[in-house]
Amino acid sequence: MKEAEGLQGTADQPKASPEALAFLSSIGHREVDQCLFADSLVTISDSGRELGEFSVSIQKASYENEPCYMVHANSHGAIDNIPCGTSITAYVSSSLETLEQNHHEYMKVQEHMLDRKVNMVRRDGCLVVNRVTTEKEEVKKQTFTLPLHSIQGFVSEATNFIILRILAQQKKIPEKIMFLSFNADTQLSVATYRELGTKKQVVGKEMVDVFGIEMTISSGDDIQASWHCYFLPDGHLASRVQLGSPVTMNLLQLPPIANKEERDQKPVFEKKPLVWEEDMELHSKFLDRKEELKAGHSSYVRDHPELKTLLADFMQFLLLRKPQDVFSFAQDFFAPFDFQRPPDSSFKTS
Repeated sequence: MKEAEGLQGTADQPKASPEALAFLSSIGHREVDQCLFADSLVTISDSGRELGEFSVSIQKASYENEPCYMVHANSHGAIDNIPCGTSITAYVSSSLETLEQNHHEYMKVQEHMLDRKVNMVRRDGCLVVNRVTTEKEEVKKQTFTLPLHSIQGFVSEATNFIILRILAQQKKIPEKIMFLSFNADTQLSVATYRELGTKKQVVGKEMVDVFGIEMTISSGDDIQASWHCYFLPDGHLASRVQLGSPVTMNLLQLPPIANKEERDQKPVFEKKPLVWEEDMELHSKFLDRKEELKAGHSSYVRDHPELKTLLADFMQFLLLRKPQDVFSFAQDFFAPFDFQRPPDSSFKTS
């Protein structure tokens, strides 16, 4: 096992453009609230064969008892018969500051697993980044911090999904917009956005207009990675492809049209009266307490939507890898989530 720790950042590190900082300062609850929906696409090879699925959702949540937004993105499938997948769960403020993000990638080549987990969290005026890479039997750990004042205009992978939806709805990309972001090696890089214009795309049985945006992550030595994303007028993702990749992610069915009132409307559940043949005081107290506990549990689950996404990701990786020792697998899977607090703190506080 190899470990590395340090403070990253130099005087010649890239900086966000003033236009990017102005864009971030202009974003508030209203713009982000228009992005609260889920997208689900199918990954298709150049020969038209379905290889997997891609999904991304944005919803309201809370982080350390403060309101925020939770972004969850997940992709899984097989490319050239090699199982691979990515999962991102993050908490983002209304001003698009990443409060915490967990990014998990894996690829299984024959009997060998390449696994990478990156956790970033804002703490004490810094962005603390923990990276764990497992290749075969070798585990590499790296921890570094970036002062927040040195990374103004930083956007994470999760924040990028929100920015793309906002730009797609506005159908206008500010000129010279240049953010800071991480590349695939978790190195500070430059993220730029460019308008691709409007084109026609078949979704289901309909021909629709889609608006395109190119997002590029540029590192040193002219190394860059670009994605072309096309969106429906309401911001739903219609297609996504990384340039140079043999696969494309496409929307197969148009999402239902929902206006803002329908999106913000919360379901109302009428409480049905309980009918008992005998009015017994003990049974009444028991049932009251039972309903109180159920309501409390349901409320907690609603306030923490990350529970469902976290458990869904765990089950997905568990069923893909099928380990003999489920307990050890679970311990390794959830270990990166414990970087932000000392061991056993959750048990002690509870």
